[in-house]
Amino acid sequence: MTTAAASTPTAAPPTAPPAAAVAGPRRPHRRRGAASSLTLHGGLAVTAFVAAFPVLWIAYISLGGDKFDYQHPGRILDHPTLSNYGHVLTETNFGTWMTNSLIVAFGTTLIGVLIAAGAGYAVSRMRFLGRGTLMYTFLLTQMFPVAVLMVPLYKIMAGLGLLDTYSGLILIYCSTAVPYCAWLLKGYFDTIPVDIDEAGRIDGLSPFGTFWRLVLPLARPGLSVAAFYTFITAWGEVAYASHFMLSEDRYTLAVGLQTYVSQFNSQWNLMAATSVLIAVPAALVFYVVQKHLVSGLTSGGTKG
Repeated sequence: MTTAAASTPTAAPPTAPPAAAVAGPRRPHRRRGAASSLTLHGGLAVTAFVAAFPVLWIAYISLGGDKFDYQHPGRILDHPTLSNYGHVLTETNFGTWMTNSLIVAFGTTLIGVLIAAGAGYAVSRMRFLGRGTLMYTFLLTQMFPVAVLMVPLYKIMAGLGLLDTYSGLILIYCSTAVPYCAWLLKGYFDTIPVDIDEAGRIDGLSPFGTFWRLVLPLARPGLSVAAFYTFITAWGEVAYASHFMLSEDRYTLAVGLQTYVSQFNSQWNLMAATSVLIAVPAALVFYVVQKHLVSGLTSGGTKG
């Protein structure tokens, strides 16, 4: 009995099918032809050139020593100079303009993103009367051009005593940036599982505590996109700043830039140099948030 049992062959364990059989037949890789590859790369090169040429041209004009050198670009190539940057930094109010722009831009970014995040989270998670109407009201505010809003906003700011103040300009910019950012962040909050909110409530967190301590850290890509959009909105805006900031010591960079061009004098070389300097902070902000931009935009647009 023992010998017979020992000589009985044991069944071999079943082997897993090959990975290729599980995954199915692999589709043949279609190699791009030389003509299509050349067309694709040529189109990308032309697109990149069209996008970069205005920036490079402004930087090139800023190297001209005379205000009429932009009419004769060859002169700049023969005698490039950085004197325009020295003049802007030392003999104009560029430092004051930069400080004003930073105060307004970062103030708008901080306040605008907090308001948009709160509104987006409330609409995404809570059910209340007028929930849908609120979001479509945000969209409605984007339908009116600046020319239509200028006079009523000016009267409102004057009545509240907010003309020629940082806080007044920040509120105006928030009214422009918050509607878009609220829609963006609402879509991003929709992608965060509701189980996280429930876990926070089980741990004893209030709705605000759940939002602040659990949801916001997970929404960092969406917040980065909203912050970048809000910063750019406040950084480069001209119309409201030109009419609501009445004192020269309250001018932002976009308003100060206009002082180089008047009816009788046009200093295009100084204007080009200032434009390059203005672009530096915006480029730094983009560099900081650029790793979150793609994921934040795609995730925020998956659900409405």
